[in-house]
Amino acid sequence: MRFLIRLVPENSEFKVPYSHQHYLQGLIYRRIQQVNPDLSLALHRPKVPKLFTYSLFMAEKRRSSNGLSYFTGKGKAFFYFSTPIIEIAEAFIGGLLQNPEVILWNEKFHAEIVKALPEPLSYSGKVYSTLSPIAVTTLKPSFGKLRQHDLSPMEDKFYENLKENLKEKYVLLYGKEPPDDLEIKVLKAKPKRFEIKQGIFQRAWHLVFKAYGDEDLLRVGYQAGFGEKNSLGFGMVKVDGRRK
Repeated sequence: MRFLIRLVPENSEFKVPYSHQHYLQGLIYRRIQQVNPDLSLALHRPKVPKLFTYSLFMAEKRRSSNGLSYFTGKGKAFFYFSTPIIEIAEAFIGGLLQNPEVILWNEKFHAEIVKALPEPLSYSGKVYSTLSPIAVTTLKPSFGKLRQHDLSPMEDKFYENLKENLKEKYVLLYGKEPPDDLEIKVLKAKPKRFEIKQGIFQRAWHLVFKAYGDEDLLRVGYQAGFGEKNSLGFGMVKVDGRRK
């Protein structure tokens, strides 16, 4: 299930921090908690994929701010939300409809449109592009300790861990092991660095890629996100209909 959330800003121009995913995460959790407190509590369990993802916050028009930590938006704003879990969709969308007034980074918005979007008829052989960058990590020894290392598409481990993460989500959804059938060919890659918590940074990748494999496995990636930290606003993709 995928939704477009379109927002009307209180002011004609508004600021959007480049590292803003944690604000959207807070909004999503607050609306879920209002409707379904038990679900909100379950979603806070550590080290378990949350099975939802969302895009970066976008504006109809935007202007960079000359090296500052934000861009200036104009017109309406919007973002996308996706999950394969009906209960999560009902709680977040229901909470947003009940309370459409939204405050993000001290900017006020009103949720004007919440629209369910159709999903692809098939997934294998399609070209995908990221609506929020894909994060994939591993642990590497450093000064006697294992520390998180952010992987890049130039490393084989990136694809290995991406596949294992997708299989873990599949098992959570279907209760069985998926077919070992996934191939990803990256066509374009651009790194981005985000502050996900104060002083904690994540390097992730905006990608255009072609994916082949099991339809259900790829559907999991489309609905719940590719890579890690999906509930922190990473790994949402769209099917790029402009490319073959």
